[in-house]
Amino acid sequence: MPTQVEVGLHLDVDQSTVSRLCAALEIDWRVSSMDEIRVRYIRHLRGIAAGRAAAGGLDLATERARLAAAQAERVERANAVERGELTPTALLEQVLAKTATKVAGIFDSIPGLVRRRVPDFPTEGLDLIAAEVAKARNAVAAMSLSNLVEESAEEFVENPEAVAVIAEGQGAPVEPTEGGGALVDVVAAAAAQLAALSGDE
Repeated sequence: MPTQVEVGLHLDVDQSTVSRLCAALEIDWRVSSMDEIRVRYIRHLRGIAAGRAAAGGLDLATERARLAAAQAERVERANAVERGELTPTALLEQVLAKTATKVAGIFDSIPGLVRRRVPDFPTEGLDLIAAEVAKARNAVAAMSLSNLVEESAEEFVENPEAVAVIAEGQGAPVEPTEGGGALVDVVAAAAAQLAALSGDE
């Protein structure tokens, strides 16, 4: 049977490496032939080359696949941004904030515009418009991107038929969910009134 020095010379490794290698491969160099040790060592090297994990080490094939998937995802995301399909969240939040500010200004002008255009409009009606406009303005001011995402998800869960229609590209409107219908109706009515009043000029 070969000595550790002979095994080391045969495998071109030092004696301490032979000791660690024999322990890792569960080889008893005192009873194994040089051929058995060489075959086990070659299989061990082939396993490492194929990406199989060494004892306590990384699985190279899995790590390469994970890295390749992450790189592909990054490239897909960059392509989607370039095509305009993705936008940074911070930018969307800024757009929402600016839009909310503009919409709030338009909403605030509605009661005064109605009062100027229709001087004999009933005060109760103006008060009702002002109250509904205030509700709508506050709802718009309180919106955030996370609210919109949550509401969209809830709406999709509650109205799967509308989701299917939209997914097919037919463009049918989604019915307002409970709680959002009044706001939509008020805004639509106010927009219609403004359009009618603007047409009178």
